[in-house]
Amino acid sequence: MSRRVVITAGAAGIGCAMAEAFAETGARVWVTDVDDAALASVPEGTRASHVDASNEHAMATFLNEVKDVWGGLDVLCANAGIKGPTAALEAMPLDGWRECLAVNLDGAFLAAKHAAPMMKAQRSGVILFTSSTAGLYGFPYRAPYAAAKWAVIGLMKTVAMELGPFGVRANAIAPGSVTGPRIDRVFEAEAAAKGMTYEEVRDGYAAGTALGRLVDPEDIASMAVFLASDAARMVSGQVITVDGFTINPDPKV
Repeated sequence: MSRRVVITAGAAGIGCAMAEAFAETGARVWVTDVDDAALASVPEGTRASHVDASNEHAMATFLNEVKDVWGGLDVLCANAGIKGPTAALEAMPLDGWRECLAVNLDGAFLAAKHAAPMMKAQRSGVILFTSSTAGLYGFPYRAPYAAAKWAVIGLMKTVAMELGPFGVRANAIAPGSVTGPRIDRVFEAEAAAKGMTYEEVRDGYAAGTALGRLVDPEDIASMAVFLASDAARMVSGQVITVDGFTINPDPKV
């Protein structure tokens, strides 16, 4: 029987690439998002629901629906996230800090919390958290994002410990800078904060990797498919970077 895969924030960017990659393996895929336009354009055959990842009632209701329709869940990709504000520490707005943690950290926690009972009952499952290299090195001018992504790693390791006895694996993928509209907005905001041009910031991030290039969403999706597969059956509690090997996490500061 085909695998049942849920991907939060799966209608665009990394999540969309994951949805397409899992669908290509024959999996049944169900994505959530808050972008209704993106949800309307998901490929035929992919289920889609409007869900605010930071709202517990919405997430619990959605995953109960998944249980009713599918009878269980094999793979959860807790992928929802926002970039948060870009500012020096002393200028960082508290409301922006809280919103960033709510989506990136609370969203990951809530998805895992409400998926766990299904996976424990069936004594199998995989939970993949989307962290970031910002959660490994820090990220100047992006304190809430780095804090949230760092915390996601602690959450993942704890989930792996708690659910491992029930046959459930948990890992985190830590992307570097992934091409697309979202990273373009990040570069633009960072350029403004640092008094640099967009091109200087973009080229600096590419040059800060050993491979000298940015990551594509498909690179992250390929790792997700592998980590969810039986080929990775003994991989749990790990942070897997997909970043071209970051050698300078804050180029041209």
